[in-house]
Amino acid sequence: MKPLRLLVPIVLGAALGGCAIPAGAPPVPSDVFAAAPLRASSTATPLCPVRTRGAFQCFAWALTSRTALKGYTPRDLQSAYRFPSSTRGKSSVVAIVGAYDDPRAESDLLVYRARFGLPACTASNGCFRKVNEQGTAGSYPRADRGWTGEMSLDLDMVSAVCPHCKILLVEATSSSAPDLGFSVRTAARLGASVISNSYGGYEYAPYDANFDQRGKAIVVAGTGDDGYFPEQPASFATVVAVGGTTLARASNARGWEERVWNDADIGATGSGCSDFVAKPAWQTDDGCPTRAAADVAAVADPLTGVAVYDSTPVGASRTGGWVTFGGTSAATPIVAAAYGLAGNARQLSATFAKSIYDAAATPALNHIDKGRNGTCPAVYAYICSAGHGYNGPTGWGTPNGVTAF
Repeated sequence: MKPLRLLVPIVLGAALGGCAIPAGAPPVPSDVFAAAPLRASSTATPLCPVRTRGAFQCFAWALTSRTALKGYTPRDLQSAYRFPSSTRGKSSVVAIVGAYDDPRAESDLLVYRARFGLPACTASNGCFRKVNEQGTAGSYPRADRGWTGEMSLDLDMVSAVCPHCKILLVEATSSSAPDLGFSVRTAARLGASVISNSYGGYEYAPYDANFDQRGKAIVVAGTGDDGYFPEQPASFATVVAVGGTTLARASNARGWEERVWNDADIGATGSGCSDFVAKPAWQTDDGCPTRAAADVAAVADPLTGVAVYDSTPVGASRTGGWVTFGGTSAATPIVAAAYGLAGNARQLSATFAKSIYDAAATPALNHIDKGRNGTCPAVYAYICSAGHGYNGPTGWGTPNGVTAF
């Protein structure tokens, strides 16, 4: 767990390292501290293990055990979160932003959807579209094995939750903050109503105009997979930050139970208080004086992971095929697809997270009151531990339908 550092609120456009950052300024890679790389274990492998300055890291994990088909299916996810997947989402376009190229994205998606009886989503039927960061088909970047798995995970989870949503895949030239940020802008320009981003990295600014797209729900992997560590773009006030849980079947009325994801030999869902971003008016937790993350959560534990099809060898797989994935990279497209089901991304505000806070402590969310992702000083204990009210690892809870979205 990363140590909790002294937090000083910095308002939009405030000074950073002695230089003023105007609203809309391009990303300025941070040159502060270095986090340890995510490490593979005998249980799971991180797809993007190395974090570097000025670049974002994907947060997908692959189980090392190989089985024909393991992990939660679309039916499981729809049941656990009571998603109205069979009837909603036909008017929504959910964009997935990732780095590098997934050359088999469309064909792998076809295999996944056919396996679970979901309608085909292809370029020919108008459901699937793939573009480079400039917004055009072709001239794609080079392939990257880790990010290929990440994009397969994202595509499959959007399909699992919102099978009637159209899907736009935008491939950034690299994993740099400017390239991925520009790709978010491209997704918004091409008509996406929801934009899913399963990556993060060092905080670098109090604001980035690329992640402020009015009328678009920008959903971001909360704070990574290594416990307390504030990251961007999750800490921007204009995005929805997603944390992770361990999801298991139960004999209760819901039929499922959840706790904060924290596996000793793999990783843990992130949380944090921003070093740069002022606390939004709609976020009223006591203790953290700045933007706190996460806002909401969904399943992320690779040990209770999701079934994904990726024909490119990834993680422990040497041949490609069915893999069990986890990480906040799984939770993020699940929440993004919930916004797609809700179909209300026509508002002009950029504060889509506000509706989650408006739904706090209501049946619209499954509150998570068990588990922690580490240890924080007493005044900030809720940033690392679940309990009554808001908590950093899971925000206000997990979806119970789409009312909160």
